This record gives sequence, structure tokens and C-alpha cells, in this order.
Amino acid sequence: MGQRIGFCTASDGVGIAYATLGSGPPLVYVNGWPGHLELEWDKPHSRELLLSLADGFTLIRYDMRGSGLSDRDVSDFSIRTLVKDLEAVIDHLELSQFPLLALGLLASPIAITYAAANPDRVSAFLLSSAFVKGRDITTPERQHALIGYTEAFGVPMSIGYEEVPTTGLRDVIQVQRASASRAMEAALLREMFSADVCNQLERLSMPVLILHGRKDTTIPFGAGRDLAKRLPHARFVPFEGSGSAPWAAKEIIVPEVYRFLGREPTTAAPRAAARAGVATILFTDVEGSTALTQRLGDAEAQELLRTHNAVVRDALKAHEGTEIKHTGDGIMASFVSASHAIECAIAIQQGVATHNQGNPAAAIGVRVGLNAGEPLVEEQDLFGAAVILARRVCDSANAGQILIPEALRHLVSGKGFLSADRGDTVLRGFEDPVRLYEVQWHEKD
Repeated sequence: MGQRIGFCTASDGVGIAYATLGSGPPLVYVNGWPGHLELEWDKPHSRELLLSLADGFTLIRYDMRGSGLSDRDVSDFSIRTLVKDLEAVIDHLELSQFPLLALGLLASPIAITYAAANPDRVSAFLLSSAFVKGRDITTPERQHALIGYTEAFGVPMSIGYEEVPTTGLRDVIQVQRASASRAMEAALLREMFSADVCNQLERLSMPVLILHGRKDTTIPFGAGRDLAKRLPHARFVPFEGSGSAPWAAKEIIVPEVYRFLGREPTTAAPRAAARAGVATILFTDVEGSTALTQRLGDAEAQELLRTHNAVVRDALKAHEGTEIKHTGDGIMASFVSASHAIECAIAIQQGVATHNQGNPAAAIGVRVGLNAGEPLVEEQDLFGAAVILARRVCDSANAGQILIPEALRHLVSGKGFLSADRGDTVLRGFEDPVRLYEVQWHEKD
């Protein structure tokens, strides 16, 4: 399943980028903070949330003006103006009736303003980390301090990212930096702290679901409870944890969304294939990614990483692989079939070679390492010696190489793969040397 990106124009002439994902009835996801449709799809922390929400729906989301793929040269970020972005996407797609999903920060005042003006079009209203009055979010002193810090350094990691796993924090920072300017982030904080939608609540006649984490340090739990009190017909679902970063609470938010809308997911969770038993583990790594960033700058280096990600994910899809996680400079995946894993590795190197031939100035070098074993499974991730060995084998490869240990070579014996003996290699963390083989992948002339 892949997203489809399109463009439309708001009533004041600003170009808005939007994306659709999945199939089924529409589910409109209101953007409450600067985003980047392309980068968010590229990062595991947000990609998994999007796939979960699109399981049985056509998920529709967009980049608000000033951010991502939408027009950047704008200066008005009032709620009234930001609603125009949402209106533009809905009208462009000719949606007559749909549920509206608002997950944190400015999403709730934007969505409430739209729903109050269009109650006949919004069939259901779902909010998480919502508020009514911005001045109730925190003290005036802290508001002033946050705005000043954001103007100087960008929004701090304490805003919306309390429960993001450490392994995903780098991805979050990359998306945030690429999405919008510090000036825009500061302007949005000012708008959030001054927002007040109390006088619009009485027009929300549709079914409403309000979720809020008890440990939410960005939008206090009391703000969500206050909204629920003002909407006596709403269903209020408190939960433990934060929720201000929706991908960190997707196991809670997504099932509640489906339950409230009376639907069941059509498929299993995106990463359900991480399971116990024998598996072949594959790692990729973009060689010299730090040097690439220093030489090309953040934007161009990130574009090359996106190329790598696209090549790998296309190969995984074609060869029945399951992406386990993004490692920052590469991807970790698992396979039930060892043959499929090596076929996938070959497809990856061939795809990278094709890219390099057409883009010599933007060539990338990718190393691939594999190993087979019985990894440990915990929280949909894979661990243990089998995984570590695959990682170390990848680290031993040069750009353009596919390396496998002798045990995996024996496992696929007779399957038609050609390999060259690279000798015994001492791998970090392993006492005994490991004999490695290089899988041949170049097309024969």
C-alpha cells in the first residue's frame, strides 16, 4: 500500500499538498502542526500509524500552509486561515460526508472550527490531546519562554515527543527540521496559546470521541476533560501515558478510532510478521551517510536516504520481506524464506545501481548483510545473537556488496546463487572468526 500525493489550492490562492492512503470510506486527518507528507511516510514512527489508520479507510491528510510540500512563502497562521487548508482538500476531493480526526496541538481548534461551520458534512468527530482555551495549556511565563526558545532553536523535544522511543528520535528531528521554519513554529505556538473555541462547541451535534492521556505534558489532561464536560453527548476515553505524540500511543488511539466508527481493520497490524521461529535477517546501510550530510547538506543527503528507502521497500514488497525498523542509515528486515531474502538483497543492489547510473552526481553506496537464525521477539522487534550477527556482517561489507555467513550459504545451497569466499572475518562481539561469502548480483552481459 502506497500513498498518493496531490495538490490543490486554498481560497486565498495558497497551494496545499495532500496525500491519500488506502481504500474504503474517507477518514480526514486534520494537520495540527507542520508536517511533511513525503518524509512522514518515509519514517517508521509515523508510517506505522498511517498504515494502521488506513486499514479499511482512505486516509486523507495534508501539509498545512508554510510546511512540507505545501506553499512555504506565507505568513498568516491564524486558525481562520489554517481552516482554509482543510477546506481546500475536502472541497477538492468532493467529500460530502466523512469522519474528522484531530490528533493534538492545533488540530483540535482547527477541526472544531471546521466542524462547527459544517456539521452536516462531519459524520463523526474524533479528537486526542484536545483543548478549548489555549491560555489553559500552561502559565503565561512558560508560554513566553517556549515561544522565545522556539524562535531561537526550534520547537523543543518536550513539545509532543515525550514518549517517542530513543531509536526514533533522530527521525522525528529530521522531519521536524525539514517541515517548517522556526519562525513558523513560534507563530503557531502563539496561535495555539491564544486560541479559544468555546463559542463554537454548541454547533457540534455529530457523535464525538475525545481521547486524552493522563500523563500528557503538552496538552494537560484537564483540558481534554474540560472539553468533554462541555460536550455532554461526547464519549470521553482517558488512558495512561501521554498521547501528544500520536504514533507513540497508536496501540490505544487506533483501536478506539475503529471501535467508535464501528469498523474492524481489514488486515493484521503492519508489523505482525515479526514472530518467533527461524528467520533470515537482512540489514542495509548507506555508506558514509555522515560524510554525505557534510558534503551535500541536510536536504540533499536526506533525499538520497529516501532513494535508498524506496529501493529497499520496493524490493521487500516484491520478495515477501517484512520491514522491522529503520536504523537511521539503513533498514532491518526479516524473511521466512532464506532464498527470498537473498533475492531481495540482489534486487536492492540492482536497484541502487540503476539509480547511480542515471544519477552519477547523486550516487549512493549501500552495503547489505544477512544471517539466518532464531531471533527473540519482543514488542514487534527482533533481538538476539542472530540479529547481532546479521548487523556485524553488514558492517563488514563494502558499498555494493552483499555478504552472508557460511551457515546461510549452506542453507540456500542448490538455489542458484553464486558466491565468492571472502575468508574468515573477526566480527565485533563474536569470539570466533566467521567465514563470509559475497553474493554475486551483477547482471550478466
